[in-house]
Formats: sequence, structure tokens, C-alpha cells
Amino acid sequence: MKITKVAVIGAGNMGSGIAQKIATEGVPVLLVDASLERAKAGKERIALLLAEGIERRIFTPEQVNAILERIAPVGSVQEAAEADLVIEAVFEDLQVKRALFKELAEVCRPEAILATNTSSFLVGEIAVDIPNPERVIGLHYFYHPAKNRLVEVIGHKKSSQTALKAAWSFQERIGKTPIASLDAPGFVVNRFFVPWLNEAVRLHEEGIAISTIEAASKASFGIGMGPFELMNVTGVPITLHATESLGKSLGAFYDSAKSLKPQVDAKTNWELKGDVDPEVLEYVSDRLWGVVFHVAAKLVDEGVGSVEDTDIGAKVGLRWPVGPFEKLNSLSVEKGLALATQVEERYSLGAVPLLLNQAKSGSAFELKRVVLNVREGVATITINRPDQLNAIDPITIEQLEACFLDATNDESVRAIVIAGAGKAFVAGADVKFFVDKIKADSVADVVAFAANGQRVYRQIELSEKPVICKLDGLSLGGGSELALACHIIVATKKASMGFPETGIGIYPGLGGTQRLTRRLGKGLARYFLYSGAVIGPGQLEAWNLAWKVVSAEELDQAIEEAIDNAPRQEPAASAEIGEKWTEIADFLASASLDELVQGELSGLEALKESKFQKKVGFKAPRTLQAIEKLTSIAAQGDHLAGLEAETAGLNDIFSSADALEGLSSLLEGRRPTFLGR
Repeated sequence: MKITKVAVIGAGNMGSGIAQKIATEGVPVLLVDASLERAKAGKERIALLLAEGIERRIFTPEQVNAILERIAPVGSVQEAAEADLVIEAVFEDLQVKRALFKELAEVCRPEAILATNTSSFLVGEIAVDIPNPERVIGLHYFYHPAKNRLVEVIGHKKSSQTALKAAWSFQERIGKTPIASLDAPGFVVNRFFVPWLNEAVRLHEEGIAISTIEAASKASFGIGMGPFELMNVTGVPITLHATESLGKSLGAFYDSAKSLKPQVDAKTNWELKGDVDPEVLEYVSDRLWGVVFHVAAKLVDEGVGSVEDTDIGAKVGLRWPVGPFEKLNSLSVEKGLALATQVEERYSLGAVPLLLNQAKSGSAFELKRVVLNVREGVATITINRPDQLNAIDPITIEQLEACFLDATNDESVRAIVIAGAGKAFVAGADVKFFVDKIKADSVADVVAFAANGQRVYRQIELSEKPVICKLDGLSLGGGSELALACHIIVATKKASMGFPETGIGIYPGLGGTQRLTRRLGKGLARYFLYSGAVIGPGQLEAWNLAWKVVSAEELDQAIEEAIDNAPRQEPAASAEIGEKWTEIADFLASASLDELVQGELSGLEALKESKFQKKVGFKAPRTLQAIEKLTSIAAQGDHLAGLEAETAGLNDIFSSADALEGLSSLLEGRRPTFLGR
């Protein structure tokens, strides 16, 4: 099922935000409301937000004009008749939603997907008495939907897998991070987030100052706004409505704190100012985490969501630095159980078997960063760290290898696809891991990680089964190296490759200097490795780095074709790279690094136009020298010797002062100063 026509019903804050995001990603959308005037008001709201984006240099005026042209305001549900996907975002009234869905069922084609953005009702409750209920699903977006990447994809008992899969793929296409939820009260995120807000109010009712609760929450959860400030921003009535809804479905513990309704009736925000009592900060923190641990474990125990999706929901949707299960692991499951038990005793709640059993095992929760799915002879391996743009670290590499070996050893598998979750393929290695190890004088751990990663990539390269890289979105460093280790790359028009290592004091150590040189030739590889310039989708296709570059909706079909028809990719020497790039490639293949940095580029206009010499002047000298040497080895044709040389130089490069300076600067958001040491 392909989704090319979309309608959003409801032009309020949520509906207009959803429409804005869809249009921003290049998809035309109808913005529907009860009257044309209200629909136009929704589009005007979008225009104001986009104008702010221009001021902040997120968008150009031309981009904003293009986005607005894709949004068509209409004043009748009848206009949505030809939509492939309809997203309802009207106010939270069950009868209103039911009536709307009955109308949509009459207006829209039988195969059209009808989605509700409800946060208060079950999807199945809304789909009551609707013909073709299998096409009704939930798509719960988070505020503000044009900025917040999370969306919960919910199927009720009768939802078809075809509709869910199509809707999921569309969310990925528009840059969202989808997580799966059972059709249950609160779904995944609100199931633990709303009780967290509610518990904060109860703590205040017990006499603890709001200022103290805010301070404890910010410090313990690593967030910029505490629960009361969040309620002020999003609206205290929304919290009241959410707690009332959960209370009706799940019982007294989830029901509204006593002071919530009076606060709403008074139509005032919470007063945040006041002194902080340091003596109760730990107590407040323990209470709030205890609630989160209990509820998160319970929702997973009930099958509402997975531990991984619960953590992704917290980190992407709520912008918490760690999710509930990551926190349990870092704190220790036993200590987390103790905090949850205190909450359970306070509110006469039963213990959660999942948490009890995990604590008894004495081990941490297994968090799958890499997921294997086998379907119809094709194994899809997905790197699933969307909150970190799928950055790789030792655990990720270990899980990648395990999934790859499982797929390799599965006789039913005829092909392997490697993909990334969310808007990126893989945005390189986890820089924080590098910095922490260097500061701890454990460079050997960094070298071991890189050597192991290179070994795993080599396994992929040598696989007898075809390995296809599903390159959708950004790939940097180790991600681009992973793509090049695959036999076939199928990319979207949002795909890119880049090797930014020289700008952070290191060089590609997972085979990048070797495979890029083998594919592009020494001169062209040096251009991208020296400068860190991005290889865009047009170049990926023109230079045979990608077998095909297709639109996002054509990607799955192209991968199926690649499995049966695509040859293992040939070097770009077989492609016409154009006169400009041929001139650059020939020059850089023969010019020494000293000539390049100090010379006049021999009148080479193409390099002057790209400000290549200036860019290289900002890079770490030692890494440039290493790349010059390593690309020369790659050009000689001994692949294994080149890979070994890459690994052999890592201890020296990561031990340098420039490596610590460059990597630290990336985390701190500043330009590095390299001294060549």
C-alpha cells in the first residue's frame, strides 16, 4: 500500500502541526476543518511557525513557500475522499470522534487508512460500528508534532497488518520515529509520563514546595523543565483530563491528584518560585523514579510496549536523557525494585512480575539496539537507536554481529538487509564513548572497539548471501563505512554519505579509507576524506556507489529488485564522474599533502570554487597525513594490508592531543583548535 495523498482533520495546534511536518517532508496534505475559515486559520498558524524558522535559519524563504504550497486548507470532510491516509486530530470527545469516523468511512475509499491521534481513548472504542474496521489505527503524535519526532503506532484488535505497516513506513518517510503500542490506556509514553506528573502534584499536596520538586526533577531526570513547568506550558487541564482518563480505566493510583481540579477551576498556572529544601531532594527523586519504574515495568509486563520502545519513547518523545529501563540498569535493577516497592506499598499496588523476576536473576535488562526480523526469506537487521541517530558503540557492534550470524546461519534466509531506525541510517560512532575512554587513559579500549568493528564489517563484506544496505537518510563515519561494507546500496533521495573524522582529530578506522578508495579511486576518495564533504544522492547513483536512488515510497520495492537483480557493486572507475571531478581526482591522486596545504592548487578552479584548501586548513594535520598514507596503500590493491594498516595506526591517532580536542569539541558544540600533536 502506497501513501501519496494525506488529509489531516482538525486545524488546531496538533492538526496543523501534523500537516506542517508532512508538508515539510515534501508530501502534499489537505488541512480539513469544519469551515474553510478555520482551515485557513490553521494554515496561518503554520505560516507563523515557519516564519520563526526563517528567523532561526532553519528554513529559507523559498523552502517555506514550497511547504505552504503543499498545504491545501479545505472546509469539508468530503474533500478527503481520495486520501490514502486520513489523520484525525479533533478535540478529545469520544462521541465527536465516533461521528467523524463514521462520516469518513462513508466518504473515503474502503482501502484508505483512517488514523486517530487520540491520547485519551482506545482506538477500538473509536472504530466501533465502522465498516472495514481493519483500516482504523492510531497515530499518536507528540507536541509539537512539527518538531517532536516521536509517534506511537497503535493497532486495535481488528487493525490489519497491511494498514499498520503502511502507516509505519509513512512515519519513517516523513522523518518520524515510530514506536509500537498495544491499544491500551495511555499507550506507552503517557502510561508512565502522566503518573509521573500526577505524583509530583501529590508530593506538593504532602507539603513539599513546588520549587523543590522542580529542582529534584530537573537534577534527577536530567531535564530542562520539571513537571509543574511542563503542565504550565502544555496546559494544566490537559493533565487533569489525562489523569481522569487513566483513572477510569486503570484505577485509583492513576486517578487525578486532589488538587488538580481546583487548580484547573482557578484557571491559573502553578507558581514555580520559592526556596529549595535540599533535605528532601533525594526523597522526591526516589518517589518519582519509583512511580516510573513501577508503571514502565507494568506496561511492558502487560505487553503494551517493549522495553526498547518504552525507552525510545522517553528519550525521543519526552527528551529524557535516559529511559526507564536504562535507568534501572545503571542504578541496578535491585535498587530500582526497592523504589518501585515503596510506591506499591504506599498505594496498595501489586508487585510487577517482570521487575521481580529481573531482580531475582541478578542481571540487567537486555536492551536490543539491533533487531533481526526474518520474513519471506529476507532477514532485515535494523540498528535501533533512533534517539542517538543509531550511533555505534561496542554493544551495538556486538549485537550487530550476533544478528548477522543468526541471519547467515538461517538456511531459510536468502538475502540480508541492513537498515537504521528513524531519520538516519547510522550517524557514525558514539563520540562520548571515545571521549570517556581517552580521558580514562583507556585508548586500548577504543582500538579494540575499532578493530572488532572492522572485523564484523569484514564478515559482512565476505558474506556468501547478498547484503543490501537500506540507505535512507544520513550516514556518517562508521555508518558510511558500514554501507560500503555491504554488497549493494539502495538509497533514497534523502540519503548521504560523509566522513567528518578529519574535523574531529581522527580518521575512519572501520575500513573507510580502504573501501572508499577502492570504490572511487585514490584522488576522489582523498577529496571526501580530507575535506569531510558530503556525498549526496545524485553522486551516490552517478558514481555507482548506490545501485539505485529512489523515492522513499519506492524503497522497499527497489530492495526486492536488488536482491534478485543487482550485481555486487563495481568500482566507480566504471562510471562517468564528469570532467570537473576527473580533474580533481587526477590532481589529488598525485599531489602531496604538503603541496595541497601550502600550494596554489595549480590553478585548479574546481577546488578553488569549493574552498577545498580552506576547509582542509581547519582539519587535524596528523589525521590528514594518516589518510594520505592509507589511501596510497588502498590504491596498491592489497585490501587486507590496507585494513591492517588502518587498525595499526589507531592507537597513535587516538592517543594524540588533537583527537581529544576534536572529539571534545563536537560534544561541546565548538570549533576545535588543532596543534598537530
